[in-house]
Amino acid sequence: MKKRRQVPLSLILLPLVGVLFLLLLLAISVGSSRLNIQGSFQIIAERLPFLNQWVPRAEWGDQYRTIVFQLRLPRILLSILAGAGLSVVGAVFQSIFRNPLAEPHILGVSSGAAFGVTLAVITGFKPTGVAGLGSIGFMAFLGALITVTLVYFIAGGDSGQNAPISMLLVGAAMGTLLSSLISLLMLFHHDEIARVYMWTLGSFSAANWDKVRFLLILSLPCLTYLLTQGRSLNLLLSGEEEALSMGLDTAAVRKRLIVVSSLLVAGIVAVSGIVGFVGLIIPQFVRMLRQHDLRRLLPISLLLGASFVLLCDTAARTMLAPVEIPVGIITSIFGVPYFLSGLILQRRRGRF
Repeated sequence: MKKRRQVPLSLILLPLVGVLFLLLLLAISVGSSRLNIQGSFQIIAERLPFLNQWVPRAEWGDQYRTIVFQLRLPRILLSILAGAGLSVVGAVFQSIFRNPLAEPHILGVSSGAAFGVTLAVITGFKPTGVAGLGSIGFMAFLGALITVTLVYFIAGGDSGQNAPISMLLVGAAMGTLLSSLISLLMLFHHDEIARVYMWTLGSFSAANWDKVRFLLILSLPCLTYLLTQGRSLNLLLSGEEEALSMGLDTAAVRKRLIVVSSLLVAGIVAVSGIVGFVGLIIPQFVRMLRQHDLRRLLPISLLLGASFVLLCDTAARTMLAPVEIPVGIITSIFGVPYFLSGLILQRRRGRF
């Protein structure tokens, strides 16, 4: 049987970059103060070296420039970085744990972050100068990292072939424990329940350039490293014994991947709250497009995830304006039906 020839990766990535750029211009244009897409492009081009010499200056006033650069653009960039990071980490975790249901929060990151936020809210903890995150973001970041560290060491690190299963089980147990502790704390602090609950729904409404800078500095090296690990992830997916026979130090590789991925997810949760389903459905959707090689799946997931979260956040702030819907609700509305339909389809094909 003749092997099917794959489309060059560049021919897939270039259109996805174009779609993401168009969505960025659309997101800048819509809102309480509307711009057209041409005006949005001209306002952005004014700040870009070289391009500003070729694009005529926009006729919009300084008020619109302030709206674009101080309100909309930080939020857009934050949603793009978050979507890209969650999608890539979802694909990495699904490969590490050889589980299609694995997602970025599976090791207790979200529960740890929520517990940190709960402590920050009820204690009034207010550190200063913490990378522009504020008390909520800082405690979310810290709580997420501490939880993942505990899960890793309680599960015994990477000792043995059952290490991935142990980490999944400990992560689930830790998540349940922290959720119970949060509920217990809320029994004695009724007034803070709404604030903690709204944070768990996920939102980019508090975006600013400090948070963009923080997530950019964190995500660029993390994403760069993860995108270079496609071959190692392919070997991990093939099984422990085969990976070892190919000379891969599975324990060391898995440890590095978990550390880098957890650090990235902790940073995302710190600036946006919990945005669910992105890291679960985007890699699965890419696999449905017959892109199973992680060297191709990871960059495709990055661009699709960035576009998906940007689209969801644009809908979240405009659908019921001036009321804003938490972006986590929008991603769940899209994600749950897609996920269930995918399960039904797979079951009909006899894969479950």
